[in-house]
Amino acid sequence: MKAIALALLFGTTLLAQTPAAPATWLDTPLANWNKPGASIPAANPARDESMAALSTRCGYLPLLQTTAGERALVDAGWVPFRTFDKQIVERDVEIIGGLAGADGMCRPMSFNVFVFVNGRLAGTLSPQTMESRTDGSIGGAIRLAADDSIQAGFARYLDKDALCCPSSHVTVRYGIDRKATPVVVPVSLRVTRP
Repeated sequence: MKAIALALLFGTTLLAQTPAAPATWLDTPLANWNKPGASIPAANPARDESMAALSTRCGYLPLLQTTAGERALVDAGWVPFRTFDKQIVERDVEIIGGLAGADGMCRPMSFNVFVFVNGRLAGTLSPQTMESRTDGSIGGAIRLAADDSIQAGFARYLDKDALCCPSSHVTVRYGIDRKATPVVVPVSLRVTRP
């Protein structure tokens, strides 16, 4: 009986000392991090590897420089990549990923997804850089609709989840506010199960 009481006390103490997982921006009320006319943030490389070496190592990452958005990302030190192997350029909107590193399997690390309107940055789809296969990273399709709405799926991992399989996804819907200088605005989010 004494051993059971000690085990319960020890277990309770451990639970009380285990910090709660930090909330991501997906767990808080939506607020816009994008500012009209903002410049592209400089890339912060995830490892000591030049962008040219990274592009060579990860053959699917050619230094894309065919669009205004791709050239702007390269100028800021990012390696552009087409999200989910699809180029999204419709009307005057371009959505392109930019990464500053890749893991051993060439999955994007220190990356974000950038939205350009008329060749100028309108914002990012996440307020911070993301790491592949981690909580809060883009893990679903990105879609651009005719009404300038954008949808992006983000992976939500629990501690028990295998890296292949997040427990759920969050779909975030954005709009492009064109009243003055175009800016991407997060509008809503919806939790979905895989």
